[in-house]
Amino acid sequence: MITLQNIIFPNRNICTEYELYFHTSGNSGFSSETSSLWLAANSNISFDTFFNALSIGKWHTECQLENLFLTVEGEGEGELLVVFSKSGRSWEILYSEHIHLSADAPHTVDLSHFHQHGTDGIIFFKLKALQDTTLTGARYHTDTPPEIRPKLAISITTFRREAEVQNTAARLDALVRESDYKDDIRVFVVDNGQTAIIEDTEIVTYMPNANLGGAGGFARGLMEAENGNFTHCLFMDDDATFHMENILRTYAFLALTKDPKTALAGAMISNTHKWRMWESGAIFDRTCHPLFCGLDLRYHDNILEMEVTPSRHDDPRFYGGWWYFAFPIAAVENYPFPFFVRGDDINFSLTNDFKINTLNGIVSFQDDFSDKETAQTLYLDLRNHLVQHLTVEAIHISATKCANISLWFLARALSRFHYETAEALLLSWNDVLSGPGFFAANADMATRRSDIGKLINDEKWKPVSDLDLDEHIGYDAHKGYARKFFRTTLNGHLLPFFSMWGNRPVICSLDRSSFAKVWGASQLTYLNAAMDKGYTVKHSKLRFFALSAKIFWIYIRFVLGYNKLRKAYKNEYPKLASKGFWNKVSK
Repeated sequence: MITLQNIIFPNRNICTEYELYFHTSGNSGFSSETSSLWLAANSNISFDTFFNALSIGKWHTECQLENLFLTVEGEGEGELLVVFSKSGRSWEILYSEHIHLSADAPHTVDLSHFHQHGTDGIIFFKLKALQDTTLTGARYHTDTPPEIRPKLAISITTFRREAEVQNTAARLDALVRESDYKDDIRVFVVDNGQTAIIEDTEIVTYMPNANLGGAGGFARGLMEAENGNFTHCLFMDDDATFHMENILRTYAFLALTKDPKTALAGAMISNTHKWRMWESGAIFDRTCHPLFCGLDLRYHDNILEMEVTPSRHDDPRFYGGWWYFAFPIAAVENYPFPFFVRGDDINFSLTNDFKINTLNGIVSFQDDFSDKETAQTLYLDLRNHLVQHLTVEAIHISATKCANISLWFLARALSRFHYETAEALLLSWNDVLSGPGFFAANADMATRRSDIGKLINDEKWKPVSDLDLDEHIGYDAHKGYARKFFRTTLNGHLLPFFSMWGNRPVICSLDRSSFAKVWGASQLTYLNAAMDKGYTVKHSKLRFFALSAKIFWIYIRFVLGYNKLRKAYKNEYPKLASKGFWNKVSK
């Protein structure tokens, strides 16, 4: 039997949003110590949840799945229902029976007839306790033989996150040793900071590496996997928090897949609100468009909507993030482009012929991206947005449309009085204009990181004790004509004496990317998620118009030289995104 997925229980160190795992009614209780659920007589539990529903549509369509079984473990007595939930149609009851559970006698149900009712939807089970009952586990499994037995290399790139990566490596080591796949999974920790202390084991290999960013770290991991004759590689962040069940589900999906080009992209959920999807796959269309962003994962209908939405793997703009991305090595035509960080995962997906899938429950919890946004990350973001269009034929756009991407980045910065960020963005645009040779010569980004650091003063995070947090809100500039007025006047930059009468709001982390409080403000104070740091930026006509002049001239240069620039990037791309390039710069 091959286990497709085990049910997952909440974990204090990962997520305790119970409604992502189960829904209960009546008297019940969950033990985090024993990972078990207790149900009083006449109470109910349902596993129609993000972590525990079985996305049967994806498993059936993408994988060899002739037979399907459910095994439930625990002690007690109850009514077991297995439900096939469909979108826009009546649900089907696949199984309904009075069952007895004991420690040495789990209950197994044959669900192989599920396809008689169609295959588009999710399967979940419900249990009504007829006496006090304890549920200790459950799993969906099949006796369908796998097409292949993958040999999976897990590559983690880290930089000075010693405690986090040591913990992740230890958890992975323990998981693999106890799994049915212990002979087929290995872990490579690529340490760009060369500061982590990780002992080699038969499962985990520690590899100090030159600091070439995420692109260089993952390129090193891919090289090791390829040289070690692994069939698949899984890229993973060092600071991601996730259930180890991720690995087991991924391995099973890759083992049973029908298409040898199948890749699996993990979702991301923000640590700020762990019930809210941040991204489950994304589309790159001039800018990044995360799919299902903001979806409340506590509700059945939302889970069903996400899982029955047609797959995007045929869309050439679809990509998966490297916080969790598993792919077949044989399908790799291009290694990572030397972006350092930001955009390397987009480019890798767009330029390699993967069939990318997503699967509910395979997810990483990460710190909110809003707190991570700095002048340096935006410098890197703009570079990657421009280079994608200069190198990937499937998303080719005109010179003016490509230049307008830069204008969008700069307009956001200027409207929010992030003049230092605007300077960094202009540096980014100029560096792209320098041609592909710039990326070859600056794979480690050491010079540019120093240059950007020298630009930043006003936009540095400071203790909140150093800030004036008193708000002054004289009017609502976000709605109707007021908002149009302030957009037309470039958020007050065209208004005389605006710094004297504009609003002065305080903006928390969740609203950092929103313009709701920005319009009509002449001073902005930003706070991080922990509310212990912040910074204040102020309206300045002098800085605005000086930057506008620079923007005008670089815009003209970019548009006039676009075709020549694009040809240069297309010619050099195969060299820069190659195993040979990374072998050379890593030495």
